[in-house]
Amino acid sequence: MTPAPAAGSSSTSPAKPRPADRGPLRVLAVDWGERRIGLAVSDPTGTIATGLPTVIARGREDALAQVAAAAAGIEAERIVVGLPLLLSGERGTAAEAAESFANGLAERTGLPVETYDERLTSVMGQRRLHEVGGRGSRDKVKIDQGAAIALLESFLMRLAHRRADEDTP
Repeated sequence: MTPAPAAGSSSTSPAKPRPADRGPLRVLAVDWGERRIGLAVSDPTGTIATGLPTVIARGREDALAQVAAAAAGIEAERIVVGLPLLLSGERGTAAEAAESFANGLAERTGLPVETYDERLTSVMGQRRLHEVGGRGSRDKVKIDQGAAIALLESFLMRLAHRRADEDTP
């Protein structure tokens, strides 16, 4: 296991600079799993996260193809893949697999792809599902979608804070 970077995210491809006048960007969040992949997309203003249908994948190549197609379909400009760090902050085998998947997405889509600490997003997704009357752990597809939404909301808040810090004299 290797220690994670302090910032909570890492880029797997160089982010292309965006002109300031282009405004917010559309982000696709990916809660990666070997069988199910939760997806969420930001609105054009970069403030609201909405769940997309969960991908049921039959292997890595199928997963890459389906997520790349989803990114193209929503005209994503950036992808963020959840990085399942251990509670200690170290990378385990699941984090290494997520990083490999993120690298594959970057190669396949040509988009900037970064990983983002997703600790506890599945728990948050399960809680949200329970709050709206879902079946909890038996509805894993909805949990994965909720985890992707929680991941994206956290990521968007971090981006908003960065922008605010940059705008502060």
